Amino acid sequence: MTRYRCPKCKMEYNTPGKCDMCKVTLEKIEEKETHIHNMHHEKHEPQEHNHKSQKDESHQEHEKHIPSDHEEHKEHTNHDHDEYPEHKEHIHHDHADHHQQMVGDFKKRFIISVLVTIPILLLSPLIQQLFNFRLGFPGEKYVLFVLSSFIFFYGGQPFLKGFFDESKKKQPGMMTLIALATSVAYFYSSAVVFGLKGEFFFWELATLIDVMLLGHWFEMKSVLGASKALEKLAQLMPDTAHLIKGSEVKEVKISALKKGDKILIKAGEKIPADGLVVKGSSYIDESMLTGESKPVHKKLEDKVIGGSVNGDAVLEVKVEGTGEESYLNKVINLVKEAQSSKSKTQKFADKAANWLTIIAVTTGAATLIYWFIYGPDLAFAIERMATVMVIACPHALGLAIPLVTAVSTTLSAKNGLLIRNRTAFENSRKITTVVFDKTGTLTEGKFGVSLVTVTDKSYDEKKIIQLAASLEKNSEHPIAKGIISRAEELKVKTLPVSDFEVIKGQGVKGKIEEKNIALVSQSYVRENNFEILKEIKVDETGTLVYVLLDNRIIGVIILADNIREESYEAIQQLKKLGIKCWMLTGDNKRIAEEVSNKLYLDGYFAEVLPHEKLEKIKELQNNGEFVAMTGDGINDAPALAQADVGIAIGSGTDVAAETADIILVNSNPLDVSSLILFGRATYSKMIQNLFWATGYNVIAIPLAAGALYNYGILISPAIGAAFMSLSTIIVAINAQFLSIRKETSIT
Repeated sequence: MTRYRCPKCKMEYNTPGKCDMCKVTLEKIEEKETHIHNMHHEKHEPQEHNHKSQKDESHQEHEKHIPSDHEEHKEHTNHDHDEYPEHKEHIHHDHADHHQQMVGDFKKRFIISVLVTIPILLLSPLIQQLFNFRLGFPGEKYVLFVLSSFIFFYGGQPFLKGFFDESKKKQPGMMTLIALATSVAYFYSSAVVFGLKGEFFFWELATLIDVMLLGHWFEMKSVLGASKALEKLAQLMPDTAHLIKGSEVKEVKISALKKGDKILIKAGEKIPADGLVVKGSSYIDESMLTGESKPVHKKLEDKVIGGSVNGDAVLEVKVEGTGEESYLNKVINLVKEAQSSKSKTQKFADKAANWLTIIAVTTGAATLIYWFIYGPDLAFAIERMATVMVIACPHALGLAIPLVTAVSTTLSAKNGLLIRNRTAFENSRKITTVVFDKTGTLTEGKFGVSLVTVTDKSYDEKKIIQLAASLEKNSEHPIAKGIISRAEELKVKTLPVSDFEVIKGQGVKGKIEEKNIALVSQSYVRENNFEILKEIKVDETGTLVYVLLDNRIIGVIILADNIREESYEAIQQLKKLGIKCWMLTGDNKRIAEEVSNKLYLDGYFAEVLPHEKLEKIKELQNNGEFVAMTGDGINDAPALAQADVGIAIGSGTDVAAETADIILVNSNPLDVSSLILFGRATYSKMIQNLFWATGYNVIAIPLAAGALYNYGILISPAIGAAFMSLSTIIVAINAQFLSIRKETSIT
C-alpha cells in the first residue's frame, strides 16, 4: 500500500495531503520502503466514530480530508498488542519522538548555518562598508558564493523540499513562499558573481534562512509541548502487573493480562488495568485521569481505572478491560479523534491560510514589477518581493486553531471532560438553556430512605427498617436496594422469612417471627380500603411504602431519589452565567415540582416518556433557545441527539455514550458550567490567534512591500522573517495559556 511522509517531521500517512502540524505537503514513500514498513506494522482499519451528521458538519469532510498525524497515530494504536507486544512502547512515544527528531533537526541546521553565516557577513561588501572595514583577497566573491550555496542547499533544504512537494500537489503554502524568496535572492546573487551587473544578496539570504530555521525550531518546540501532553496520558499505565495464579503472584507485562485475570495492587502502585475490586479497600488517586482532586474510596465490587494510583492499602482486582478496551485508551482515542476532526473555525482558518498564500504570491509579484519600474534598481525590487513573501507566510494562521485544539482537548480529558465533537464543544459558548434529566443527573440516581414514620408505638425506626429489609433482602428492585442500604447504615440484621409471596406490582409479604408482615405500595393501601391514620403526615416528596402487621399499618417508609449536593451549586453557577435551567423527568408532577422548587429551576417537563423528551428539546429550540441536553447517554439518547450540544453525565468511565458530543466522566453536574466556561475560553483563544495571525499581515505586508519607503522605513528580508517567526511563536504560546485557565474553567 502507498504511504506518504512529511519531509519536515518525518511522520507517515496513508493518504496524500499536508502534515497537520507542519502544514507541509507530504511526499510519496518509494514502494520498496513502503513494503518494509508494512511488513513491520500490520495494517488494521481504524474505526471512525459516528458523529451526529446534523450538528457536526465537518464529519462528511472528515472522511475525505487531509489526515493528520493524530489520525495516523490512531491507526498505530489499533494493532494487536498481544501479537506485537513490542509495539506498545512505540505506540506511546512514536508521535512525540517524530516531533523530537524534528526539533533536533532544525536545531542542528540552525547552529551549522549560523556558523557559516559569520564569514559570509564578514565577506559581504555591504557589511564591510557599514562597519568601515575591508577583508579583500582575490576570489573572495567565489568564496562568498560557495558558503552561501551551502546555506541555501543545507539550511534551506526543508523549505526547498517542501516547495517541490507543494508544487507537485498543486497546493502552494508556506514552503512555497519561503523557497521562492530565498531562491530569487540566491540565483540573482549568483548571477551577479558570474557577471551580471548588480549587488550581492548573500548576507540577506543567509540571515533569512537562519531566522527561518530559528523560528521553526522554537515553533516545533511549542508543537512538541502540545503533542507531549497527550503522550503523558499514555505513560500513566505501568509496564508490569502482579498476576495472581492460585497461591502464587508473579510479575508479568501488562500486555499479557486478559479479562478475568486477578491482579494484586500493592500500596502506592499504579493500577495496570481497569477492573473490579474483589478483595480489600483503599483510596485511589484518579486526579490525572478524571480531574477528581480528592482520593476516591474503593471497596468490594467498585470499579478501578488503569493508570490511577493506589493508596496505602493492598487490593485484589479482577481485570475487566485491557488494551483498546481500557478507559485510558478510549480517552486517548477520543482525544485524537477530536483533535483530527475539523470544526467550522478550523475550516475558516484553512481557507484564510490558502487565500493568504495566494495574496502573498500575487503581492510579491506586483511588488517586484512596481519597484522594477519605479524603484532604484532590480536588486531593490527583488529585496522587496522577497520580504513580502517571507513576512506573509501563513504558518501562524495554519497553526492558530490546531494548537488550541491540541491543548484544550488534552487538558479537558485530563479533567474528566471528554470531547467527541469539536464543533459542539466550540458551540458550547452559545448555550442559553441547559436541560437536565432528573434521575441520575440532578439526583443521585438511586433510592434512599428519606423518612420513616412509625404509627405503632410498640415499634421504632430500626424495627420498621429491619422488617422491611428482611422481606426485600433478595430483591434487585431499586426500592429494595434503598431499604437494604438503610438497614446497613443502621447496622440492623435481617430476620428469617417464611411463606414469602410477591403481591404482583404492589409489594411483598411473608411471616417474620410468626407474624404476618407485608410491604406494600400506596395503591395497594387504597385498593384495600385501609384506614390511613390522620397522624401519618408526609411532608417529604417521594415514594411511599407501607409496612403492615396483620393488615394493620405500623409504619410508612418514604424513599426518595435524593438531590445531589452538587446540583444546588451547579444551578447557581449556570444562572450566574445567564443560562436558564430546565428539567426533564418521567416522574409525576408533584415530585418534579418539588425538585424544581428546591433547585430554583426556570421550568420543568414532568411525566415525559423517553421518546417524548426529543419533542421538549425541539419546543425550547423553536422558542429561540440554544439548548444543551444533559442526560445519562442511554435513556436520553433521542434528546441528546436533538440538542445543539449533547452532554452525557452519569456514565462514569463508560466513554461509549454514542449520541453525546461531550462526556462528563465524574458524573458531576458542576462540570456542566466548567465545560461552558472552558468552551468559552477555548473559543476566545482561537479568535485571538486568528485575529493576531490575520491582523499582523494587514500591517506587515504593506510595510514589507515598501509602503513607507519615502519616509525612510524599510524592512529587510531577515527582519521580515523574524516578524513572521515571532507571530507564529506568539500563536503557539497563546495556545498554551489555556492551561492557566484550568483552575477557573475546569476544576
